[in-house]
Amino acid sequence: MTSSAKALQPSSCFLRHGHNPIANRTTLLSFGFRSRHDQIRCESLRSSSESHVTKRGEAVVTAAKKRHQSPERCAAEGILIGGGEMEVVKEVGTLIPERMKVVMLTACMMCLCNADRVVMSVAVVPLAEKLGWSSSFLGVVQSSFLWGYIFSSVIGGALVDRYGGKRVLSWGVALWSFATLLTPWAAAHSTLALLCVRAFFGLAEGVAMPSMTTLLSRWFPMDERASAVGISMAGFHMGNVVGLLLTPLMLSSIGISGPFILFASLGLLWVSTWASNVTNNPHDSPFITRSELRQIQAGKPVHTPTSSTKPNPSLRLLLSKLPTWAIIFANVTNNWGYFVLLSWMPVYFQTVFNVNLKQAAWFSALPWGTMAVSGYFAGSASDFLIRTGHSVTSVRKIMQSIGFMGPGLSLLCLNYAKSPSCAAIFMTIALSLSSFSQAGFLLNMQDIAPEYAGFLHGISNCAGTLAAIVSTIGTGYFVQWLGSFQAFLTVTAFLYFATTVFWILFATGERVF
Repeated sequence: MTSSAKALQPSSCFLRHGHNPIANRTTLLSFGFRSRHDQIRCESLRSSSESHVTKRGEAVVTAAKKRHQSPERCAAEGILIGGGEMEVVKEVGTLIPERMKVVMLTACMMCLCNADRVVMSVAVVPLAEKLGWSSSFLGVVQSSFLWGYIFSSVIGGALVDRYGGKRVLSWGVALWSFATLLTPWAAAHSTLALLCVRAFFGLAEGVAMPSMTTLLSRWFPMDERASAVGISMAGFHMGNVVGLLLTPLMLSSIGISGPFILFASLGLLWVSTWASNVTNNPHDSPFITRSELRQIQAGKPVHTPTSSTKPNPSLRLLLSKLPTWAIIFANVTNNWGYFVLLSWMPVYFQTVFNVNLKQAAWFSALPWGTMAVSGYFAGSASDFLIRTGHSVTSVRKIMQSIGFMGPGLSLLCLNYAKSPSCAAIFMTIALSLSSFSQAGFLLNMQDIAPEYAGFLHGISNCAGTLAAIVSTIGTGYFVQWLGSFQAFLTVTAFLYFATTVFWILFATGERVF
């Protein structure tokens, strides 16, 4: 009636027909009944649309339960389950997700990062024989890399928070590749020049870890982050294998300069590829698809900006929270044990079991290779536990406990090894289980301080690097003083146990800063 009344107003076209009853009736029908017909049609479409949305929502929830994922992520991926069938909506032309390209390039960078370190751990053996270095001074040379590394951790972490991982990593890899290239020249020139070049090398490498964790946190959703870090750290550990196996071969065939030139050239090649294919954030990438971008953003309530305008929290504020100290102590313990094994493993096999350099490299490479595999397994297990409803706090505590208790027990058993094969087995177990720390404290920085993770990583890594310097030099003095590695391995084992207790008591997966 309302529409009919409006149709009878003087301004309506109804008056154009004058007093013709047939025309009036036709016009009335066209205005009144057609309006009602359109109204019924709109209500029908609305009801159909609401029914479709309801069914789609139910399908998304069903898909989420079957895939152990959040409904938001399934909706972002375009995954529906209805009538017992699964439909995956994909954009045409997408073969490899862009975030997988990013993580593979990051893994290659981490491989080069560690391979460049290991080259010196192997080359130092013939250098020590040639130059007559004692065991204690050998520890000083091994630790010179850490002198620069300790200063760049905090600065590098702050730079990553402000400028993003892409630019910082490009400069870092270019500079440490240049330092790697200069190392054989410095060794031939003087011991002081060698120490300075190695310190500069460490200064450039200090940006690698905070850049890696921050970049991956932006490119991966929460329930894929541990797997992404596991892939990157697998590359890091494979750098040990590559360095330990290739360096002795190149030393015997080409000379001391051979492995340094090779890995420096690979580093510069990586920089050229990285600079043209990666962005700090996925939404800035020209190659990413809309569906993948939605998937990355699903379940990420906090978005970390590329250039943070907020100042970093004060050091006093960070150190006033026990979860911060849990991360710092975990980093200290992890670096203490890691650098003891990294720097002294070839020397250990050569001095304790009297094997030659090539054999020592093979025994040393085996544990690092298995560590790469176990690290990815730890990341996948962590993501699965989070997807199935376990709290982030409990997952971080479980993973870190395995990552410290396992190596501690293995190092105690290592004191009783009677053959290089037996020693290699215990070292393999120790390093394989220590890789679970990647899903523990290494990810926990993003949990408690997502916007300041680089800065927090730098602070904790600074303390960890100081511990690595003490452990690397201390091992040399312990071996020279006591004539064996047993005492220092026992000290390291009990440090693992004490830190595990502190971590269980005070670590958290909730946001603190």
